[in-house]
Amino acid sequence: MSKLFLFAAPSGAGKTTIVRHLLNHYEDLSFSISATTRPKRPHETDGKDYYFLAPDTFKTLVKNGGFVEWEEVYEGLFYGTLKREVERLWGEGKHIVFDIDVKGAVNIKQAYPNEAIAIFVKPPSMDALRNRLTARGTEDEANLKKRLDRAEEELSYESRFDIVLVNDNLQEALTAAEQIIEDAIKPA
Repeated sequence: MSKLFLFAAPSGAGKTTIVRHLLNHYEDLSFSISATTRPKRPHETDGKDYYFLAPDTFKTLVKNGGFVEWEEVYEGLFYGTLKREVERLWGEGKHIVFDIDVKGAVNIKQAYPNEAIAIFVKPPSMDALRNRLTARGTEDEANLKKRLDRAEEELSYESRFDIVLVNDNLQEALTAAEQIIEDAIKPA
């Protein structure tokens, strides 16, 4: 049976780096592409980075049960996992990796309790998280505060995850993530 690996974390904890590493390391893993209503950034490709949807289209899909999970992550900005995306990847016989927010991970875990493994990527401290976000150089002070406030809320979800992976040392976190994958997909 194919597995769902749900990697969730506060912004800046390193989950995207870990997910990218795993996708490059294991050919039987595929990335679940999320849908969003946020504008496409210049370097992004529709259908590769996200499925970029108009808000009305997104809301129609919600009403018609087209999402496994969805969330208004920031006011007016919706993100979600399309059921057809999970079905598409399972149809290819792949294990699916998600780079997802904490609420979405909890909802997918509820929808697929036997297939999903929820992994919470935790920063070593709030100070470390602030330093990582600041080092990116992509956040103004207002956005930085918004992300840190959100991180405080997201950290409260840690106990709802199957595995907590502290990303204090990236190489150690990558090795631990590989072990999680290998333990879950090795033949019985």
